[in-house]
Parts: sequence; C-alpha cells; structure tokens
Amino acid sequence: MRRSAREIGEQVSCDARYVGRVESGEIRCPNYAYERVFRHMFPGCSLTDMGFAPREAVRGRAARTRRAQTDERAPLQSTMRRNDSTHSPLPPFTIRSDSPGFTVFPNCPEYDEESDVLRRAFMTGGPAALTATSLGGTAPSAWADRPAPPAVPAHAHVGDAEAGAVEDAVRRIRLLDDRHGGARLYRRAIGSLQAAYGMLDAGSHRQSITDRLHAGAGELAISVGWLAHDSGRYSDARSHYGEALATARVAQDPALEAHAFCNTAFLARDAGRPREAVRAAQAGRQAAESLGSHHLLSLLALREAGGWSGLGDRAGCRQALARARRLFAKGTCENDPEWMTFFGEAELEGLEAQCWSALGMWDRAAEHAARAVQLQDPHFTRNRALFTAELAGDLAALGQAEEAAAAGSQALDFLGPVQSTRISAMLEAAAERLTAFRGEPAVAAFLDRRAATV
Repeated sequence: MRRSAREIGEQVSCDARYVGRVESGEIRCPNYAYERVFRHMFPGCSLTDMGFAPREAVRGRAARTRRAQTDERAPLQSTMRRNDSTHSPLPPFTIRSDSPGFTVFPNCPEYDEESDVLRRAFMTGGPAALTATSLGGTAPSAWADRPAPPAVPAHAHVGDAEAGAVEDAVRRIRLLDDRHGGARLYRRAIGSLQAAYGMLDAGSHRQSITDRLHAGAGELAISVGWLAHDSGRYSDARSHYGEALATARVAQDPALEAHAFCNTAFLARDAGRPREAVRAAQAGRQAAESLGSHHLLSLLALREAGGWSGLGDRAGCRQALARARRLFAKGTCENDPEWMTFFGEAELEGLEAQCWSALGMWDRAAEHAARAVQLQDPHFTRNRALFTAELAGDLAALGQAEEAAAAGSQALDFLGPVQSTRISAMLEAAAERLTAFRGEPAVAAFLDRRAATV
C-alpha cells in the first residue's frame, strides 16, 4: 500500500493494523487518500467492487440515520458465513462479486452483508491476492501449479452469481494481463476456463443466464487464448480461439464472433499465416458490421493490415491502415465492447508500426513506434514493454545503435513484472541486429544485460 501510494504521489501510514481494520469491515469506506491508492492498485475497480460501502452510505446525515436503523436489527454473521465465496464452486481466478443484477439500495441492510463478504474475498483471495503478490515483487508463478477446480456437478444450481463469477474472471484476467503479460498467468487461467464450461454444461433454467454463460465462457476462452498467444503457445491459442468461435456460433452472438475472429487474425499473423490473418479479419468485419462500433471495425482493419503486410502487399496494407484511421477518428461510443479498453491512440500507432516493420520500412516503423511509446497509458505495462521493444528493433534496423540500445534497456526494465514470450523474442531480434555495434559502450551494456536475463 505504501509503495503504491508513493507511485502516485500520496502519503499513507498504512500498517498491519489498518489492513486488519479493512478486512474486518471496521473501515467501511476509506478516506480519499486511501481511495486513490486502492484505485491505483486495482485499476478499473470501484470501491463497491472491492466490497466497500458507497461514500454516501457512510458519510453525512443519511448515513447516521441508516446506522441508527441498522443497530436495531439482528447481527448478520450467520448469513455472511452462508454466502462466503470460499464455499462456492467458482473459477480460481475470480472473486465472489456482487452479481451484475444486484442493485445497491442505501437503506438496505443486505448491502452491508454483501460488501463484507466481497471485501473479505477481495483482500484475501482470488486475483486480488495474486495482484498484491505481483505488486509486492514476488512472482505469481507459484499459482500456476495449483490444481484445477473440480468439475461442477450436473445438479449444481447455476444462476446470477455463477454467471457473474465467469464475467468477473474475464475482467480480472485482463487486468492482470495488462500488467504482467501472459507467460505467468496462462496455466492458472486454464482452471477458470474449465470451470466456466462446466457451469455451461450444468445448464440453467433461465435463458438469460444461459446467454450470459455462453458469452462469458466465450470471452474467457479468448482471454485464455490470448495468454497462450502471448506466451508463444500458438497451437493452444488457436484451440482456445476456435472454442470461442464455436461458442459464438452456437449462441448466435455476433459480438463474440467478431472478437474471436479478431484474435484469430492476430494469431495467424504472428504464426506466419498472413493470408489466414486477412481472411479472419474480413470475417470479423462481417460479424461486426451490425454492432455499431467504429473502434471495433478500426481494430479489425488493423488486423487485416497486419495480414497484408505479412504478404508483402503494400497497397493492401495502406488501404487497410487508411480505413482503420478513418474509423478510429469517428471516436468511441456506447456500443464499443468492454474488452476494447486497451484500444487507444497508442495501440493504433503501435500496430501500424508493426505493419511498416513487416514491410521493411524501418523509418516509418520507428516513427510510429516512438509515438506509441509516448502515448501509452502507464497502466498498460505489458504494452509499454511491447512498443518499446518494437522501437528498439526498428532503430536497430536503421543502424541507430545507441538509440536502439537505450530503448532496449528501457524495455528490459519492464521484464521484471512483465513475462511475455513475444516481447522477449522482439528484444532478441533487436539484440541480434546490434551485435555488429558491440564496440559502442551503450550497446555492449544492453547486450550484456539482455544476455543475463535470458
């Protein structure tokens, strides 16, 4: 907590006693300084996501009136034990979250019960524990060897909570991937995927829950496939993406189908199958046409451009890049998928840099890679490492040895918290190009440091 506070310029006197007060529920809502630290530690999570009460529920006259009413009611401990997430057959990467249909009513005592369970789970288990371990400097690889959860019994009740747990698993994996890359997370995430499809097989009596489970399991398959992709496990990634595509077709879900094709195109490009990349991106565009998301269509155009660049087709690549920029310029909208939070101007520049690099146009590649590094949100640690490694390779190809070595050294700084086979391979390629310049001190220092990390 103190280290995270320093990262954003805050000063908090957090100690074990404070953590204990949070876990026990004595601190129902942190003050503003601690709130900023919590939000920095767990990006994308609100206070209620973490199990705290809304500020308006614990501050001011309304809160005092509510406490007076609550004091007259019986304690809730027995109910809390019954709802504790440790007894639910949830995927191992999830936290027992309030179900998406749960509404917070300021004068409803059931909220206190739910938030106590949520906060305790968030602070002591699931992905929060992994995130805390990672931020503390300890590699989370120990999680990878834990056994997968048992299969969900056919007679198990599958409802809102279970569907919400699958959806929560997707969000948590994405947050962790943004910071750590896929290599550390893949094996652990497999257990979540198995549990999600186990819930789908168990079935639900409500079509709305079945639809959510299909969408959630499909998105989870894509997330796990991406972790495999980023780890260099291309055959595993292809299988997971195929599973997501099959789920999308069964559920007649065009949004999921577009996402599956988008990732399949990216994988095909990296795996050396550029024509498949073009076809998958075009199929994704057909699925996405009715969704009303300009940014999704922009990303699919970039995937198509990556395929054309792999084929050496400059005209096709330029046309796809121009289409991607036109669509991107139309801006975000409510129809943009939740998974596209990473897609901003930095990603646009970075993917274009990779296209020019594949075409051997190193000057243009370096120009766009430098913009990507400059524009990237600090939260996306993995992408900062990726674009910096891309810049190092492009500069090395241009013969700008010292600048390439500086970028390569900066990318190596990220490879403590980030474990990505793709990024390591990019740095290896940059190092090979720089071996001819070993006589320069900065280059020698980078090459020696990189060799020590292999």
